[in-house]
Amino acid sequence: MLDRMWIGALVMTGALCLVFGSAKAFDDAKYPDLSGQWLRVDAAGSTGSPPFDPSKPPGRGQQPPLTAEYQAVFEARLREHASGVPETWPGPSCLPPGMPATMTAYQPMEIVVLPDTTYIRIDYIRESRRRIYTDGRDWPHEADAGFDGYSIGKWIDENGDGKFDVLEAETRHFKGPRIFDLSGIPLHDDNETVIKERIFLDKADNNLLHDEMTVIDHALTRPWTVMKTYRRNPDPNPEWVEYICIQENNTLRIGGEIYLLTRDGRLMPAKPGQPPPTLKFFPSSSK
Repeated sequence: MLDRMWIGALVMTGALCLVFGSAKAFDDAKYPDLSGQWLRVDAAGSTGSPPFDPSKPPGRGQQPPLTAEYQAVFEARLREHASGVPETWPGPSCLPPGMPATMTAYQPMEIVVLPDTTYIRIDYIRESRRRIYTDGRDWPHEADAGFDGYSIGKWIDENGDGKFDVLEAETRHFKGPRIFDLSGIPLHDDNETVIKERIFLDKADNNLLHDEMTVIDHALTRPWTVMKTYRRNPDPNPEWVEYICIQENNTLRIGGEIYLLTRDGRLMPAKPGQPPPTLKFFPSSSK
């Protein structure tokens, strides 16, 4: 019995040594300091919902390089917004934005760097946890499609000083529907989007983070590259607000039409002359 106890203790000690040895092997000094809370940086004087390209005005001002077919889809959405229908994510209530809109950071962003995976967390619509795998894996033969896709990346030491400067990532395997931003710029229905990113701290200010993002999509006539920037919250103990979509949402999509929900749970039209949804499965109410 005593021998078995000693053997068990030795096995446990060995396991702990492996754990601590692995942890020690991760030299976080080689990686940029991405700790804290990151907040989206908007262009000076910008108003309304943030656009996909922060350097340009929203809506048509984005000048998205869309094909004629998808430009027509975009124009139809702009007309719908002009008629009074609020900007909302596509599909049934509370579908997440998905990539690339996730990185617009509609809510504060947190980045956790580990040896094999970098996690990007944003609590908006639903808790997004992007996983960028940096363990040298190849693309899987089959992967479950997701709104945020499947990301593989690698850390780059650009200036040869022995420390990593840039995280390069590529993301594929999407499902939809997804749009670029709340103005309704569409991505292709085939969901064969490929997104390439270069994420790095500003050389002059390590409290600024940049994400150079290039989107390749069949709804576009060419790759669309934008630069997104985030500022580190100086508060060492920032507030992380819980976002529960079902509480925040005041729209409902029924039969292809978007309606508004009042605070007391009543349905109301989102635009003049909008017909009510069908009541074919409800008995006629008496007057």
